[in-house]
Formats: sequence, structure tokens, C-alpha cells
Amino acid sequence: MPWNPHALPDQSGRVLAVTGATAGIGYFAAEQLAAAGAHVVLLGRSPQKLAVAERRITEQVPAATLSSVVVDLASLESVSAAADRLAAIPALHGIFLNAGPDATVRGVTADGLPVQMGTHAVGNVALASAVLPLLSRTAATQQGRGRLVFAGTGYVRRIAVSLDDLLQVPRFSITAYVKAKTALEVYAYELDRRLRADAVPVDAIVSDPGVGVDAKTPVRAGIADPAIRYQRNPFTPWAQGKDAAAWSAVRALADPDAVGGSCYGPAGAVRGVPTRLEPVARTARPPAGEAQRITAELLRIAGIEAGATQRHR
Repeated sequence: MPWNPHALPDQSGRVLAVTGATAGIGYFAAEQLAAAGAHVVLLGRSPQKLAVAERRITEQVPAATLSSVVVDLASLESVSAAADRLAAIPALHGIFLNAGPDATVRGVTADGLPVQMGTHAVGNVALASAVLPLLSRTAATQQGRGRLVFAGTGYVRRIAVSLDDLLQVPRFSITAYVKAKTALEVYAYELDRRLRADAVPVDAIVSDPGVGVDAKTPVRAGIADPAIRYQRNPFTPWAQGKDAAAWSAVRALADPDAVGGSCYGPAGAVRGVPTRLEPVARTARPPAGEAQRITAELLRIAGIEAGATQRHR
């Protein structure tokens, strides 16, 4: 049957986590999953903003069941602490790894890493690695498959960047952002291959949101407000709201037929109903040895011992 983002499969009994859940795509993914019956774990940097997000979701979905965990992807110590809190929950069926600064942000993380590579790539790799055992145990116990959904970007299809030195910072902010997202996609596809080879019941999937703009996003007080909308955004005429930009990730988490190692994105390239896309060859099928090298480097930077577990041979 065609996928309908307005009528999701029942998610009752599933526990799904969303990072960056206090704004934009992350917030609307959490709201949509809660409306479908999932218990949603909201992850974000600010306890105050997490409380606002919980209130807004409950206003839209009175029966929502929610919990919150504070995490800052710009700090590997914070990621480790958040992972400990997540490990205390009885089950986790999937996580949307969405958090990270926008493409204009420059600087370094608490660990001294370039902020784009340190958050979008290294921070997400660290969090994915930390929650993978819980996803695997939940899947094995319930005879299903866990989901690791990584937020990609359509810019990866359009802009080729070098990954020879992951910590070298490109001159332009947008290039630094695309470099980090490219490295993350390479990792996601390589991780899925390794999980399959080790018979771990968890799928790694990439989601492309298309283009979401504030001017077309539904109002949620303290989350998406008219006062902070950029009506003159040049993308506005042909883009979608951030609620629709969340659809690809929501499908990757909620569709029982979603396929590991795949990419889901809008049918219209920048907007539309989410569909399964052909992955970018540069990230899904890079030259021999490249995926292994990049994965090993990301794990090293994140402080994860390669070869120590099933998940990273």
C-alpha cells in the first residue's frame, strides 16, 4: 500500500527516541510518532526546552506518553551520560539521530573538535554505538528489528567533498556541514553492512528530509512561532514545512517494511511523500577501503574501541 504520512501504522508498545526534539524536524518527528501511539523519548540540550516540547506534544496529542533525556552532542561526556540514562529504560525499538547545529555554525566542541564534524558525525556515532546494545536486546527479545535512523541531507547528493582528513575544516560553513553529513552517511551504510554480517537484528537507515522552512511550518508556541519565521527565505515557494520534512525519518522508524542500508526521502526531491530513494553512490558504495577507513577514524575520534563488540568488527 502507498505510504500515508497522515495515517501511520500503530506504534503502540514501541519506544522510539528522537534527538534534537526541541525544535524543527526533530520536534515534529516526535509529535507524529507520539500520535501513532509510540512512547517517545525526547533528547535535547536544554531541560527547559525539553519541558516545552513535552507540553506542546501533549497539547496536540493528549494521550501521548513521553520522557526526556538531556544530551549535548558537542560533548562526548554528555553523550556518555545520556547513554547511561537510556540504558536504564527497559526497551528501545528505534532512534532518530537528528541533532546538530545548522550549517552556519562554526567553532569547536567541548572536546576541541570542529563543531560540524564533532556533532553531526562524531557525536551521533558515539550515541549510536552506545544505544546499539539496547536496540539489539529489545529486537532479540521481541523478535523484531531495531532501527538506527541517521539524518542525512540532500546537499550530499549535490556537493562532493573530500574526506581525506576528517578534522580539516573547509573554508565555507556549508561545505563543513556537508562534509560532516557525508562522513555520517558513509558510517551509516557501513554500519548496516557490519550489522548484517554479524546477524545483529538492527537496521541502519539514512533519511533525507528534503527542504523544510519555517514559513510553511505549523505554529507550536516556543517551538515554531510566527515571530521567528523567515518569510523571505528563498526556498519558501517550493519547499515544505518542517513537519513534512520529518516524514522521511518517521517512515524509516515506523514502516514495518523499511529496509536497512536504504535511504528514505521526499518523492519530489525537496518535498513530498517519503519514498525509498537510491542511496548516494559516494556514501553507500565508496571506493574499496574508504568506508572502513572513515568508520575506523570516526570510532577512534569518538573514543570507541574498534573490534571490541559485534557492532564494530
